[in-house]
Amino acid sequence: MSRPIDSSPMLNAYPDSIGANLGDIVGFLQKPELQDVFGSFYILPSIFNTDLDRGFSVIDYSINELLGSQDDLDALRALGIDLKLDFVLNHASVLSKQFQDILSKGYDSKYKDFFINWNSFWNGKGRMTEEGYIQPEPELIRDMFFRKPGLPILMVRFPDGSNVPYWNTFYQEVRYKRVDALDLMGAMEIQYGAASVLTDIINTALDSGKKPADIPFGRFERYRDAVIMMLESGRRYLGQMDLNIASPLVWEFYDETLRTLSAYGARIVRLDAFAYAPKTPGKKNFLNEPETWDLLERVRALADKYGLTLLPEIHASYNEKTYEKIAARGYMTYDFFLPGLIIDALERHTGDLLIAWAKELRDRGIRTVNMLGCHDGIPLLDLKGLLNEDQIQSLIDIVVARGGYVKDLHGQKNVYYQVNSTYYSALGEDDRKMLLARAIQIFMPGKPQVWYLDLFDGRNDHEAVHRAGAGGHKEINRTNLTLKQAEEALNKQIVKNQLELLRFRATFPTFGFDGRLQIAESTPGCLRLTWEKEGFLAALDANLSSYSFTVMGTDPARNIVYAYRQL
Repeated sequence: MSRPIDSSPMLNAYPDSIGANLGDIVGFLQKPELQDVFGSFYILPSIFNTDLDRGFSVIDYSINELLGSQDDLDALRALGIDLKLDFVLNHASVLSKQFQDILSKGYDSKYKDFFINWNSFWNGKGRMTEEGYIQPEPELIRDMFFRKPGLPILMVRFPDGSNVPYWNTFYQEVRYKRVDALDLMGAMEIQYGAASVLTDIINTALDSGKKPADIPFGRFERYRDAVIMMLESGRRYLGQMDLNIASPLVWEFYDETLRTLSAYGARIVRLDAFAYAPKTPGKKNFLNEPETWDLLERVRALADKYGLTLLPEIHASYNEKTYEKIAARGYMTYDFFLPGLIIDALERHTGDLLIAWAKELRDRGIRTVNMLGCHDGIPLLDLKGLLNEDQIQSLIDIVVARGGYVKDLHGQKNVYYQVNSTYYSALGEDDRKMLLARAIQIFMPGKPQVWYLDLFDGRNDHEAVHRAGAGGHKEINRTNLTLKQAEEALNKQIVKNQLELLRFRATFPTFGFDGRLQIAESTPGCLRLTWEKEGFLAALDANLSSYSFTVMGTDPARNIVYAYRQL
C-alpha cells in the first residue's frame, strides 16, 4: 500500500532549471539558506530519456545522462527530499523501443498491438478511404475530443511498403531525409549530372514542406516512382503515439515503469494525460466513464505494490466536479483553482470566493497539491463555475496587460484554457502581492508546490517566446537560471522572505492533512486562516486591500514561537 504523504512544500523545476543539470540543483538545495524548506521535489520529465515537449514525450524512463544521475537522486534522498515524478499513461515517443520495433518488423513485431491500430479499432464501424484509413461513422465520433484538426492519425510505413494508421492524439511530425546524387544513383538508373540536378529539386521541395508525392519533377518525371519509393522507405517520425491499454504488454510496461520510479525515490507519481487513455467507439475519448476509473484502479493496484501515491492530472471546469470525483475515489488531486482565485482576491480586494473554496476543501476532506505558477501556465478553464465569465475575462485582461499571453483551446474564443505568464508578472511584479500570495498558498489546504521562478520573482521572458517561435508561448515562464544567478538571488529580500515562510510551513507542527483548519468569518477585505494541532496554532491574518499580513505561530502554552509581518 502507498504510504501517507506529508504536506511539506515541494520544489518544482526542470533538471536544468537551476544550473546545468540536476547535480547543480542538488548542490543548491544543500545550501544553508535552503535548509528545512522543501520535503519534496517535482522533477519535470526531461530527467528521463525524452525527445519532445520539454520531456513529456518519453522514449523510456531511464535517467537522461546529460541532466542527472543515480548519484543525484541518492543525494536528494540523503537531504530528506522525496520525489514527485511523471508517468505518461496515454502515449510514448515514436523513438521508444516498442514503436521502433514496429517500424522495423511491421506485422511481425511483438509490439504491433502495443499502440492503437486505427483500422483495427474502428473495424466494421466506418468506411475505408482511398488514403487507407477508416473514416468512422459520424455518430461514433460525435462526442470525441480531438486536440488538433482532422482525425488523430499517423500513417506509419511498414517494411512491406504498406501504410498503417495509428492513433496519435498529440504531436506528430514526418520527416524525409535530404538526398545527394549518390543516393539517387544507388536507388535507380540515372546519370550523375541528372542526379545532381534532381537532387536540388528534391531537397528544395522537402525543405519547403512538400511530401514526396508533391515534388514537381518536371523533365525528370520518369524518376518519380523510384524517388518516392526511396524517400518513403526512409521516412522518419517524431511524435507521441497512443498506447493500447487492451494490450497485456502495455500493462507489463506500466508495472515496470512504476517499479522504476519508486526505485528513483518517488513518493508521488503524477499521471499525465491519463484521461485520454481509455477509448471506446461511440463514447468520449477524454475522461471516458466508467473506463477511466477502471484504468485508474488497475494502475493504483500496481502503484500500491511500490508504495506510490497517484496524482491524476486533469484540467476541467469547476462545474464539471471532476476534482470531486477524483477525490471521492481516494486520489490526491491538483488544486488548479487556487492560482486564479488568489489573483482574483488580490485584484478585487475580497476573499469571498477563496474562502468558499477553502471551506469546500476542508469540509470534504479533499487532499490536493496546490500551486501558484507552474511549467504550463495559470489555469482559467478550471475556474468556470467558481468565477463567472466576466470575472474570468477581467483576470485575462489584467494578466495580458501585464505581458501575459492567452491560450485558447483550438483557437476558439471564450474557451479559455490558460494564461501564460510568470506568477510574479501576473501580480504586476509587486513584491507585497507576491509574498501575500505565497502566505495564502501555504495556509490553504494541500501540499504546496513551488515553481522555481516564483521563488526568484521571475519575470515574463518575452525573448524566450520569440526564440521558440510558433507555439512557444509557454517559454515565457521557463527561463533557465545559471547557478550564479540563483545564488545571487538568495540575497534578495523577496527570496529570503519566501524561504522563511516556506520553512515555517515545512517545520511547524500544525500543518498537514491531519491538522485542523479554522476559517474566521470576517469582512470581505480580510482573510484569517488558522491551523491547529495538538495545542499548536498557526494563524494568517491578511488585509486583501493593503496586502499587509501577519503570520503567527504559538505553542500549547500560547507562547509566540514564530512571527512574520508585512506592514
